[in-house]
Amino acid sequence: MSEGISQPDRPQVREGDTPDLFSKFDDLIAMREGLLASGQEDPFNLVMEKVLSPTRAICNGRDTILLGTYNYMGMTFDPDVVAAGKQALADFGSGTTGSRVLNGTYQGHRECEDALREFYAMDHAMVFSTGYLANLGIISTIAGKGDYIVLDIDSHASIWDGCAMGKAEVVPFKHNDVEAMEKRLRRIPEGAGKLVVLEGVYSMLGDIAPLKEMVAIAKKHGAMVLVDEAHSMGFIGENGRGVVEQAGVIDDVDFIIGTFSKSVGTVGGFCVSNHPKFEIMRLVCRPYVFTASLPPSVVATAATSIRKLMHGGNKRAHLWENSRRLHGGLKDLGFQLGTDDPQSAIVAVIMPDLARGAAMWEALLKEGLYVNLARPPATPANMTLLRCSLCAEHSAEEVETILGMFERAGKAVGII
Repeated sequence: MSEGISQPDRPQVREGDTPDLFSKFDDLIAMREGLLASGQEDPFNLVMEKVLSPTRAICNGRDTILLGTYNYMGMTFDPDVVAAGKQALADFGSGTTGSRVLNGTYQGHRECEDALREFYAMDHAMVFSTGYLANLGIISTIAGKGDYIVLDIDSHASIWDGCAMGKAEVVPFKHNDVEAMEKRLRRIPEGAGKLVVLEGVYSMLGDIAPLKEMVAIAKKHGAMVLVDEAHSMGFIGENGRGVVEQAGVIDDVDFIIGTFSKSVGTVGGFCVSNHPKFEIMRLVCRPYVFTASLPPSVVATAATSIRKLMHGGNKRAHLWENSRRLHGGLKDLGFQLGTDDPQSAIVAVIMPDLARGAAMWEALLKEGLYVNLARPPATPANMTLLRCSLCAEHSAEEVETILGMFERAGKAVGII
C-alpha cells in the first residue's frame, strides 16, 4: 500500500533482556547501510544548498534540474506570492504562537479561507497547519468508533493515520477497483455511518481515480465521500479544482482535502465543504484545535497563490504539454512507466529492483537531474520507482534535456 503504513515484525525478546525499541527497524537500517557502503549518495538525505528557481537548484555543489519537488504550478518564486509573504512578515511578525481557536487566527487566515471558498465555489473552508493534519483531523473527527471507512488500499499514510486515530472500522479495497469498492459497501451493516475516502491523483504512480463511477456508487449506498486532491489541485480540471471537477462530481462529494505544499507552493493544508454543519469542526477537530496556526507570511503566500491559480489556464496547458512529452519520450526510450498514458503531472518510472533504482537515481543526479527514489513499503506492489514531478515552469527545452539525461543514465546502469 502507498506511503508505508505497515510496521515491521517485532523481534523476540528473551526474559531478562532490555528491549531495544529500535530493533524493529533493523532491516531498514541494513538496507540503508548497504546502499551507502559502496559510496552511493544518500537518496533520502539530499541537501539543496541554494534554490535558484522552481526548476533548478544547487545540489551537492552541482547545478541541478528539479524533477521531484511537487511544485506543479511553479508558484514558489512568483513575484506576487513572494511579495505578499514579505509584507505579512513585516506587518504581523514571524508566527502566531497559538492555536486557531485561541490567539492564532489572524486576518490572513480568514483571507486564505476566503480564497479557498472562492476557488472551489464552496460554502466552508478550514485551513490546517499541514496537509497531513487536514486528513488526520477531518477523517478522525467525522468517522469514529462504530462507523465504517471504505478506502483505496493505496491511500496516503495521512489517510490511514486518520482512520486509526478515529478508531472507525476500516474496509480497504483493491486500488481503483469500482466493483471491489461496491462489494465492501454492500457488506456494511444497515444504519452504520459510512465514509468513502478516495484520492484524485495517487502520488506514487500518478494515476487518477475513476471518481465518476465511485462517487455515484458511494452515494447509492448512503455514504459520505471525501476526496484528497493534493496532487491535482491547480492543475487538473477546467478551473484547476482537481479530478472531482474533471469528472463532474464536485457537487456530489462532501469533503475535499488539499495541501498548499504542491501547486500552491508553500506549506499548509485545508478542507472545503458545503455541509451545513461543517463549522463545528473548528471546535471538535483535535489536529486543528491543539496545534499552532500557520505563520502570517505563509497564509499570505497561500492566499495570493490560490487567487492566481484561478487564472492559471495557460500554465495548466503548458504543464499538460510537458507531461505528455516526458511520458511519451521515456516510453519511446524503453522505460517501463507507472501508467500507459499521461494522467497527471507525475510520471513514475519503474525500476527492476532497489539496488538498480538507487544506481539510476545517482546516475541521474550526476547528470544534473533530481528525481524521487521511492521504495517499499511506501510503494504499491513493493515496486521501486523513480518518481518525476513536472512543473509548469519547465521549458520545452528542459524536458528534452531531461530525456537525454534519462537515456544516458539508463544505458550506463543497464536499465535500457
